[in-house]
Amino acid sequence: MTTTATILVADDDRGIRTVLAQALGRAGYEVRTTGNASTLWRWVSEGDGDLVITDVVMPDESGLDLLPRIKKIRPELRIIVMSAQNTLLTAVKATQRGAFEYLPKPFDLKELVNVVGRALSTPRATPAEASAADDEEKLPLIGRSPAMQEIYRTLARLMSTDLSVMITGESGTGKELVARALHDYGKRRNGPFVAINMAAIPRELIESELFGHEKGAFTGAISARQGRFEMAEGGTLFLDEIGDMSLHMQVKLLRVLQERTFERVGSNKSITANVRIIAATHRNLEEAIKQGRFREDLYYRLNVFPIEMPPLRERAEDVPLLTNELIARLEHENRGSLRLTPAAIMCLTQYPWPGNVRELANLVERMVILFPNGTVDVDDLPEKFRPAGLIPYRVASQAETESAPFPNLPLTQLPEEGLDLKEHLNNLEYTLIKQALDDANGVVAQAAKRLKLGRTTLVEKLRKYEVTDREGATGF
Repeated sequence: MTTTATILVADDDRGIRTVLAQALGRAGYEVRTTGNASTLWRWVSEGDGDLVITDVVMPDESGLDLLPRIKKIRPELRIIVMSAQNTLLTAVKATQRGAFEYLPKPFDLKELVNVVGRALSTPRATPAEASAADDEEKLPLIGRSPAMQEIYRTLARLMSTDLSVMITGESGTGKELVARALHDYGKRRNGPFVAINMAAIPRELIESELFGHEKGAFTGAISARQGRFEMAEGGTLFLDEIGDMSLHMQVKLLRVLQERTFERVGSNKSITANVRIIAATHRNLEEAIKQGRFREDLYYRLNVFPIEMPPLRERAEDVPLLTNELIARLEHENRGSLRLTPAAIMCLTQYPWPGNVRELANLVERMVILFPNGTVDVDDLPEKFRPAGLIPYRVASQAETESAPFPNLPLTQLPEEGLDLKEHLNNLEYTLIKQALDDANGVVAQAAKRLKLGRTTLVEKLRKYEVTDREGATGF
């Protein structure tokens, strides 16, 4: 790695600029920082810098808007985009406008230094020709957790390719949403997106559903019919629950993937298959291969680029965001409104969600029906969403609130088996600190202000909970 490279950093947050300058300086780089896009543009125009790290939101111009201009005059210059706008659309725009990497805030400084080293040592690739859609439509994928940020970054890298993708994960984790995102923001976005669920169609009809049939090909075929491969011409074919496909059909699908042609049932005329294949399953296909239930050669044809969707229990910090989004969608459809108390939200974040996001969506719909335009507290939730060992919160009466030493905090009832008070308070403190950091986009000074703490006090607590290493807090 060349340790004399010059890094240009642009971010309107002075604390972030300082932290990045210190971290990159310790790694041996020369660093120049600025708080606006115009200065960054001047430096780049003058030929300065070997690599750029830029924020998206700056006072004079968006870092995303600056990207194409930089790549036009200096296509060899590596650019890393960082942003607190942690959505798939931001990641896609950054990557497809020429960014080497997209890093959501808050990020780990060690990861940033590693990305810088990789960017400076990687041969320059041809920029993606595809451009991301510029409309700010509501995206189907929601989440700010590290697991979802990694999904966004992976998807952004795949948008300009035509590779076959295998999406795995438990039921209800959003596998079809990922497939749709790959299509909607990919090279084939102007073509159709066609989905077929292998588990939902009788096995004797699968061949006709996939490849179509001619009139009279079998009993009931009163007219010719296109199959899903023809319907998806020029676009994307999503094969959901591919693990449920019979071995007989696996052979036929493998042939199509190898030869890129197929025939309708009852015809010997070859039809070209010009589609991108995205497959998904909740099953363990490697285990199915060992048991002789899935063809290994088909697996490797489909599994060119694997994506594993995390279960909701592994990204519990996304539950409040997902809940609010689901409520907002119901409001948009005029199906009612709802508010969950902080205590109820805390309950939901500790539930294991075996049904994942689909189960959460079902709960929200049920609560809107039961409590239209109302407020849902812990006692209003179905019993299974109040796990054993969770301290049940209850709404305090006015008299209790006025006499409580901390009147703005909900009262709790001590479980019969007791609890580790120190551990419980530490968990509560950590949760609130993490929430404040998320709301402040990782900037410690702003988080401290929200918590009504001195900045030094908050820094000490961050070190106590090792947030500096794990959560990427900035500004100290």
